[in-house]
Amino acid sequence: MFSMMEAARLEALHLADDPVSGLKAVIAIHSTRLGPALGGCRYLAYPDEQSAIRDAIRLAQGMSYKAALAGIDHGGGKAVLIRPAHLDSRAALFEAFGRFIETLNGRYITAVDSGTSSADMDCIALHTRHATSTSSAGDPSPHTALGVFAGIRATAQARLGGDDLEGLRIAVQGLGNVGFALAEALHAAGAELLVSDLDAGRVQLAVEQLGAQPIASEALLTTPCDILAPCGLGGVLNRQSVAHLRCAAVAGAANNQLASPEIADELEARGILYAPDYVLNAGGLIYVALRHRGEGLPAITAHLARISQRLTDIYAHAQAEKRSPARVADRLAEHLLYER
Repeated sequence: MFSMMEAARLEALHLADDPVSGLKAVIAIHSTRLGPALGGCRYLAYPDEQSAIRDAIRLAQGMSYKAALAGIDHGGGKAVLIRPAHLDSRAALFEAFGRFIETLNGRYITAVDSGTSSADMDCIALHTRHATSTSSAGDPSPHTALGVFAGIRATAQARLGGDDLEGLRIAVQGLGNVGFALAEALHAAGAELLVSDLDAGRVQLAVEQLGAQPIASEALLTTPCDILAPCGLGGVLNRQSVAHLRCAAVAGAANNQLASPEIADELEARGILYAPDYVLNAGGLIYVALRHRGEGLPAITAHLARISQRLTDIYAHAQAEKRSPARVADRLAEHLLYER
């Protein structure tokens, strides 16, 4: 455990076990140098406790990098709640988690993530003020999608010579709240959509409403397209999948798309432009951070607009240095976190 913390330069790891509610939670705090750690709360089944801890640490580090390059006064953190096989009361579990967060005295602020909802955040907020994405605060997903859409246009400009998406074949893998909102924006811009999701109902909705072409999940990564947009869970880009990609660029909403840092170099070697995920998908973090400190939509919208320019700058540095954009983004984030 300590070796994992040291490798990620993690500040702290907190564990909670509440047999009464069924809560088994991990909170990883990567950095508080730029401000309180902010990051989502995942509620998923894990094969073992080590997998949950590893996921929390990896995601917390990504949140620190994301917050640093997004220019908000926060560090990165992540919570992982291990979903039990049987649960008497979901509300009681999330209320127990709220009490756990409160013991950290503001060092960690939670938000929605995979497997959680605004209703869960409402339960957490009964016991701590260090919670965002509540019913009253609003869903951050549309703002994540807006930032990714702007980033895809910047990626098209850098790789294809223009930011007009009319007629481009864009493959969206994952049609959750963010993925579907992104698909809607891409459809409105005239893109030809290829879609996949484990939920056949979401795929059918995209076919009916957006004229999308359904592709089996296992086939989407090898289907020819202009831009691949991973919008599901992480780790989709590994040595095997990258070898079979048939796209000009990868730009999507999923966190931690690269199975390992070296995969960025393999994408670069194949001439596939990679948009660093934590730069592209920062819209949700920007929304919850600014809402939590009382900012209105005009300020949030203005901050979201910076995502495209930040990505364009990273592409320019990467081209000049003949390096992967992912390597450039990591270096910039680490400078802000450790050297400034």
